[in-house]
Amino acid sequence: MAKPASWPESGTVAAPEGATSAVWGACKGSGAKPYLAAVHLDGAGGPAYKCSCPSRKIPCKHVLALLVLWAQEGVHTREEHPEWVGNWLSGRVERRKKAEESTAAPADPKRAAATLKAREEAVESGMRELRLWLDDQIEAGLAEAPKHGYGHWDRMAKRLVDAKAGAAASAVAALPAAIRSAHWPEALLERLSLLHLLVSAHEAGDALDAPTRAAVRARIGIAVKAGEVLSEGERVRDTWRVLGLRDAPTEDGQMTARRVWLHGEKSGRTALFLSFARLQEGPRAPFRAGTEVEAEFAFYPDGHRIVPVADTAARTASPPEGTTVAEALDVCAAALAADPWRDTWPVVLAGAAPAHDGRWYMATADGAALPLDTDAPWTLLAVTGGHPCTVAAEWSPRDGLTPMTVWDREGRVHPL
Repeated sequence: MAKPASWPESGTVAAPEGATSAVWGACKGSGAKPYLAAVHLDGAGGPAYKCSCPSRKIPCKHVLALLVLWAQEGVHTREEHPEWVGNWLSGRVERRKKAEESTAAPADPKRAAATLKAREEAVESGMRELRLWLDDQIEAGLAEAPKHGYGHWDRMAKRLVDAKAGAAASAVAALPAAIRSAHWPEALLERLSLLHLLVSAHEAGDALDAPTRAAVRARIGIAVKAGEVLSEGERVRDTWRVLGLRDAPTEDGQMTARRVWLHGEKSGRTALFLSFARLQEGPRAPFRAGTEVEAEFAFYPDGHRIVPVADTAARTASPPEGTTVAEALDVCAAALAADPWRDTWPVVLAGAAPAHDGRWYMATADGAALPLDTDAPWTLLAVTGGHPCTVAAEWSPRDGLTPMTVWDREGRVHPL
């Protein structure tokens, strides 16, 4: 498709400084009308894509073919472009301008305080209702849970959405998944208990320490904007080693979340960079496994999630210092003590190798092992060859160990 014959019409749009601002084209398709594709190259936050084809992939094959053709110098600058291209580009510029104006506009302190008060009251009401609902589930008995349809759980979840407690709503909506598991009574009781603990922690309010209080608010769904973190959050400058990254769907299944774990060389801090994208797209992150960056991070109130203060330059790093299984579990236990609702935490194991004993494990020379979250770790086996290595992974008490990065015996890095 990336050949001139497939594109009867194509062209580029020049920016005021002369660089290429956008690429557009009309591609021959199976129907009578061509597919109209365009790429805004200097869009805020990265390129933006548009195509009239019905594909749900973004970017679609027509956009990719157009970019390949342009990279091969098969698309030439034209002084004029079709009306649909101009409308799309001007609309994007206008939306960006409005967003910048709204960000720059000073906030009304009284209005902001009133909005915050209304939000807190709505959340408090929702959490009180959640406590009553949880009591009802226990009084009715767990044996009744499989008899309920999805509407039983969705009604409470929707009530929490109305109460501005979106994260708590997602936790309620995920309860039917626990009922479908093999040991569903234990799984359901565990999740109901964590929700009960969340309600109790919210009621405790300022009696909690600051990091745990921040974790509670995040688990309820009271978000802190990145701008607030940059202006008010704790800042730490350090050499940050990128341990690894992992993509996973969000609880509602609507988006993909990318978790990137970093470790500070001097501070000893664990940092988490989160990015999100629609299911058809890949989340972006300015970090690559096996590298290190000299950077300053602004930390969210929970003490782990970060916002990079400025662009950073990465360099190749040596393998990180690993720990034993017992030491790794101690670190995870400390993280869970501050945030009992956390389901993953990064660990780095030294001298660990895949082992099989009914199921797959990562085992160390002292005989300790952690179960893997997969029954077929073929990529891990291929990379390690069964030999001991340094492994950075996510540990979940519920799901097991998910390797993210492996450093082999020669110190070479292998992102998984």
